[in-house]
Amino acid sequence: MPSAALEAGKTPKVSRPPGSMAFNGKYEIESEKNYDEFMKRLGLPSDAIEKGRNFKIVTEVQQDGQDFTWSQHYPSGHSMTNKFTIGKECDMETMGGKKFKATVRMEGGKLVVDFPNYHQTSEIVGGKLVEISTIGGVTYERVYKRLA
Repeated sequence: MPSAALEAGKTPKVSRPPGSMAFNGKYEIESEKNYDEFMKRLGLPSDAIEKGRNFKIVTEVQQDGQDFTWSQHYPSGHSMTNKFTIGKECDMETMGGKKFKATVRMEGGKLVVDFPNYHQTSEIVGGKLVEISTIGGVTYERVYKRLA
């Protein structure tokens, strides 16, 4: 029998122990939705959008309790790494290389962060890393399969 929260259309909260290492691993992009529209909304030029389409991005996450090292490796050899602690302001970098300050939050098992132009959540669903970014009503979804 479904819970009242499910019947009311609410997403149930997933509770994990404080030391849970749910995000630890290495992931390769498997699928994405709304790439072009999202990148256009970010203001990327069409040649950059074309170049980045179908990149096999590898994301590596090292989690030690509330501390994270989140790295993305691109086929061009470029890598980007953000280090953060849940609930503490930190220096971060966007995909495009812009530096900014942000506070990453944990909400119901999801990592939540506001980048300068968009909102992003990351979570583990069925062993896969799912990143959802939203800007001006456009939602970009990336699903990564676990490599290690």
